[in-house]
Amino acid sequence: MRFENEITNKVAQSGIIEINLEDFFPQNEKVLYDLKSNLYEELVLKEKDFREFVKNNNWKIYEGKSVALYCSADAIVPTWAYMLLTSALEQFAKKIVFGDLKTLENILWMESLSKINPENFRDARVVIKGCSDKISIPECAYVEITRLLKPVAKSIMYGEPCSTVPVFKRKESSGDN
Repeated sequence: MRFENEITNKVAQSGIIEINLEDFFPQNEKVLYDLKSNLYEELVLKEKDFREFVKNNNWKIYEGKSVALYCSADAIVPTWAYMLLTSALEQFAKKIVFGDLKTLENILWMESLSKINPENFRDARVVIKGCSDKISIPECAYVEITRLLKPVAKSIMYGEPCSTVPVFKRKESSGDN
């Protein structure tokens, strides 16, 4: 029995699938390793001293963490130094990248979103949730989810199911060629 003034949830009945990118947030700890502390007078990397440091440092403190390697000093750091650090960290760190924390986070977002099976959204009307309650979601995540879903989704919107901004809508073929 329906009442005249009954409230219906049209959003729930619309078949719209909402994706909250917060659900894909890389959870492990992210740390920055600044090579500056390994430079002599913040200018020069002495190979012998650096190799000794890498050999004797306790790299276990990075266990399970994602590490961004970079140098904040205005110095020329040989490429092999980053390779040597990576070699030492590899057995402990979950992820190692060259760059700052933003670079690391962007890479982790891309990896996390790559686990989505776009086929699960074939012919779907999708809303990518626009507001995050807990974290700042980088633009690269919105770009990547759009790139992944555009080939299969019927439409992609941004915002909340009750108030969206259209991003993409597949044109229906008319069959009159």
